[in-house]
Amino acid sequence: MAQTSKYLFVYGTLLSKENEFGKYLNRNCSFYTDGKFKGRLYDVGEYPGAVLDINGLNYVYGKVYRLNNADEILNRLDDYEGFGPEQDQPNLFTRELINIETRNALIVCWVYLYNLPVNDFRLIASGKYHHKKSPGVLPPGDENILV
Repeated sequence: MAQTSKYLFVYGTLLSKENEFGKYLNRNCSFYTDGKFKGRLYDVGEYPGAVLDINGLNYVYGKVYRLNNADEILNRLDDYEGFGPEQDQPNLFTRELINIETRNALIVCWVYLYNLPVNDFRLIASGKYHHKKSPGVLPPGDENILV
């Protein structure tokens, strides 16, 4: 039997209530808890990309949602994240099951991980993605906030 989960870990644009798919997520899922996983978060342009790094020192921070109808929700999000056989190859993101650390336990969650080279992208050292409403430039010294 294939491993699955009724939980999704979100760390990027899906956290924004202004994002169409973020709204969809909030209508069809329920917030469960905050969480993190060992990895690195990169600014890849209009969104972040997370890379799993279980031996690293950095964390990616986000939120765990309980999926009301996992198959339906994941199919919609797969399109948004550029994941699946019908998407450009190689996929922009992969959807994987990983352990998410929460305050009380480890939870196996689906997460979309960036699937392309990150060499030319800036590491978000804080591991936290902050999306601002309006475009602009980073304030001096504030390299952990994305615009």
